[in-house]
Amino acid sequence: MQNNEQTPEQVQEPGNPDAPGHDALQARIAELEASNAELRETVLREHAELENQRRRLHRDLEQARRFANEKLLNELLPVYDSLERGLAIESGDAAAVREGLALTLKALLKVAENHGLVQVDPVDQALDPERHHAVSMVEAPGKAPGTVVNVLQKGYVLNDRLLRPALVAVAKD
Repeated sequence: MQNNEQTPEQVQEPGNPDAPGHDALQARIAELEASNAELRETVLREHAELENQRRRLHRDLEQARRFANEKLLNELLPVYDSLERGLAIESGDAAAVREGLALTLKALLKVAENHGLVQVDPVDQALDPERHHAVSMVEAPGKAPGTVVNVLQKGYVLNDRLLRPALVAVAKD
């Protein structure tokens, strides 16, 4: 009868090359260490990639902030040029100057409209407290009470959000 049982010293000593399965355990340890090293490398690579993406995003956001108004300002340049040309004219009658100013204002309003700005000019409309600010009430024969009869300062809406309410005079009861 052969004695296949191991002595306690053989089982408990991890470095014992005579223990059964020692080679398999060593191979498994080596495999796990390699896998661990590979995972560690992957994590480091992923961390570096995330850091690079964070830097790129920060740089892109900074560029977007710096040049956010580029399109608007580029569209305003012709208006600026018109104003400069108008100021450069030394002689001219008031009607020509007025016409030039009206054309320049029209160009400026068109640029503003292209960027979502809309004027609030509520003459002959009912007072809307959400968009109008009544500063006075006046006698207005033939007008319904609460109707806007005069706009003292136009209001503006930017992309459906009130930027500034119109200052208005309203018909009395």
